[in-house]
Amino acid sequence: MVDMIMWLIILISGLLVGAALGYFISTLQLTRRIFVSSSKSVAINARHKKTQSKEPLQIEKLADLRKKFKMVLVVRNDLKMGKGKIAAQCSHATLGLYKKLLQRAPRALNRWEYCAQPKVVVKIESEAEMLVLQERAKSLQLPTHITIDAGKTQIAPNSRTVMAILGPVDNVDEVTGGLKLM
Repeated sequence: MVDMIMWLIILISGLLVGAALGYFISTLQLTRRIFVSSSKSVAINARHKKTQSKEPLQIEKLADLRKKFKMVLVVRNDLKMGKGKIAAQCSHATLGLYKKLLQRAPRALNRWEYCAQPKVVVKIESEAEMLVLQERAKSLQLPTHITIDAGKTQIAPNSRTVMAILGPVDNVDEVTGGLKLM
């Protein structure tokens, strides 16, 4: 009987400690901040200072609502890029948007990371359609990044290849919800 009571006490203690630790870890994930400390990133930011405002993006307010965030990558299907090229261009778009948000919307970026960084890839048939989507995203105050290719391999220089959009799932779906998966 005494052994059973001891096991019960140990079990309950373990559950309480586990619950407390889980709560503590989830709180850290929600409140952590991303710091950029390398001198290279400072130099890169100095070069882009003219084109990039330091004003926080409106998406920061949406991050405080604790909604689920996702990123959608819109790929131009009319360019007939190969699979590897599409993968590289999607990577460029993701990284481009990430860099923008790192400085101007860190809470939104943290929210997306907390949601497990979901990414969805969809296709679109023209540059004009992509630019219309970008304007729609801007009207909803969602951040975007369009990757422009150097033209060294499969496609013409200065082609807009992929657009990345990040924000609350409902808001992003207002822009890209009607597009087909890649």
